[in-house]
Amino acid sequence: MNSSFKIFKNLYRDSVSLMQISARICKLDGIDRAAVLMGTETNREQLADAGFGSDIDAGPNDLIVAVRGNDDICARALEEATEQLSAPVDSSADGVVRKQVLTSLQMATEQSSEANMALISVPGDYAAAEAMKALRLGMHVMLFSDNVSLAQERSIKMLARDNDLIVMGPDCGTAIVNGLPLGFANVVRRGAVGLVAASGTGLQEVTCRIHQLGEGVSQALGTGGHDLHEEIGGISMLYGLDALIADKDTRVIVLVSKPPAPSVAKQILARARAAGKPVVIHFLGAQPADIEGRGVVAAPTLADAGNIAVALLRGDAVPASEAVLAVAEQDMLDVHCAKLPARRRFVRGVFAGGTFCYESQLLCQKQGFRGSSNTPVKGNELLTDVWTSIGHAFVDLGDDVFTRGRPHPMIDPTLRNERIVTELQQPETAVVLFDVVLGYGAADAPATELATLLRETLSPDDSTGSPLLIAHVCGTDADPQDREAQISALRDAGVLIAGCNAQAASWAAYVASLQMNK
Repeated sequence: MNSSFKIFKNLYRDSVSLMQISARICKLDGIDRAAVLMGTETNREQLADAGFGSDIDAGPNDLIVAVRGNDDICARALEEATEQLSAPVDSSADGVVRKQVLTSLQMATEQSSEANMALISVPGDYAAAEAMKALRLGMHVMLFSDNVSLAQERSIKMLARDNDLIVMGPDCGTAIVNGLPLGFANVVRRGAVGLVAASGTGLQEVTCRIHQLGEGVSQALGTGGHDLHEEIGGISMLYGLDALIADKDTRVIVLVSKPPAPSVAKQILARARAAGKPVVIHFLGAQPADIEGRGVVAAPTLADAGNIAVALLRGDAVPASEAVLAVAEQDMLDVHCAKLPARRRFVRGVFAGGTFCYESQLLCQKQGFRGSSNTPVKGNELLTDVWTSIGHAFVDLGDDVFTRGRPHPMIDPTLRNERIVTELQQPETAVVLFDVVLGYGAADAPATELATLLRETLSPDDSTGSPLLIAHVCGTDADPQDREAQISALRDAGVLIAGCNAQAASWAAYVASLQMNK
C-alpha cells in the first residue's frame, strides 16, 4: 500500500466540492484513502496524521490531492481528480462555457450591485478576513468555514451587528434563504414557519418535519455552533429572531440550539416572549420549565419542534412528544426483541449528524441508560478509543477525528457503513442505531451501498438473534435522493425505520430496557 500526491499550484475550490471529489476517488477499487484539500498548515498536519507523510511541499494557495492504495490505482485516481479539477467551473444554461474572472468580493459587488450575501468557504486561517471584507461591502455572510477562533468570531459578529447584518457561522453548514437551500440543506416548500438554529442537522430535522406535515419554511438561518456561547452572546440568533419577528411572511418562529450560556439564554428568552408571534424553542437537554413563558412553547425533541410549530400555525392542540412510545410501537419492538439472546444488551449509535448523536444520548439517559461517546453529553463518559465501543456507545462520525483526510460521512458514508457492520458483529450489541441524511451535498444514494452490506452481514435465518437495526432518514420527498427509495432500500435489508431521530432513539432505549430485564 503506497501513498501518492499531486499539487496544483494556485488553484482554489470550495471545501464541499473538494469533499465530493475525494468521495468519488475513494470509491475506486484499490484506494484505501483519499484527500483533496487546500495546502494550509493545518491541512498538511492532518495529512501527516492520516499517514500521507510530512513531505508535501504545498502552500496555502495550492490544492493537494493525496491518495493511498495500489500503485496503478493511485495513478488512475490522480488522473481522475485532475480531470474533475480541470472541468469548467462556470457554464450558462445555453451551454457556452465562460471563464470565472472575478477574483475578489469587491469585483463581484461591482458586477452584481444587487448582491447582498456572501457564502464564504475558504480555509479557516483566511475566513475571518474574507468575512470582514464582505461585511464592509454591506453583505450578509454565510461562513461555511470552520477553525475560526472565538475572538475572531466575536469581532466578525460585532461588526455585522453594527451594520445591521447577520453572520451565519463560522461552521454554518445549513441554511435556507428565500427558498434557496445553502450547504447541506433539504428541499422544503415555502411557508410561514421561520427558524434560527445553532445546529445544522438540527435545522434539517425540523425543516424536514415541517415539510412532511404539509407546511413550509419562510427562512431557515444557521448561526454556527458557538453563537450561543457566553463569549459570542447569541449575536446571530438574536439578529435572526428579530428579522423573523419583523417578517410578515413568518407566522411561527422556531429556535434550536444545544443549551446556551445562562446569560445568553436569558436574552433570547426575553426577546422571544416579547415577539408577538408564537415561538417554539428546543434547547437540547434544557428543562421545559426554564423555557416556557408568554408566547413561548418548549419542544422536548427536534421533531417535536416541527410538530408544535405546525400545530400552532394551524391552531391545533400541541401533539404528544415523539419520544413517548405508543402501545403499538412497544408491541412491535416486543416481537423483534423476543429473538434476541440475553447477552445482547447494548445500544451502539453510529451517526453522520452530530446533533442526532447528542439528542440520542439525552433520550437514552432519560430512560436510565448512560454511555460513552466521542462527543459526550453531560453525564456520559468520553470514549477513550473512538474505534472501539464499550457498553452503550454513541459515535459521531462527523467529528474531526474521523474526517481528517476523509470527506464527511454525509458526503461519503463508507466509514460510517463500515462502523455499522463492525457494531453488528459484536456479540453484546442489541441495537445498532443510525441516521441517514439526505439533501444537497449529501451522497447520491446513501442507503444503497449500506443495504448491500447489511444483507451480506446479517444471517437470512432470523432465529439467530442478530442485533436490531433502527434508523431514521432525515430528508423530504423533494430531495435529490428520493427519501422513499432510501427508506425502501433499508427496510428491504431488515432495518426498522423510525419517523425521526427522537423516535429511533426511544425505540433503541426501549429495546435496551427489555434486554436488561432478561
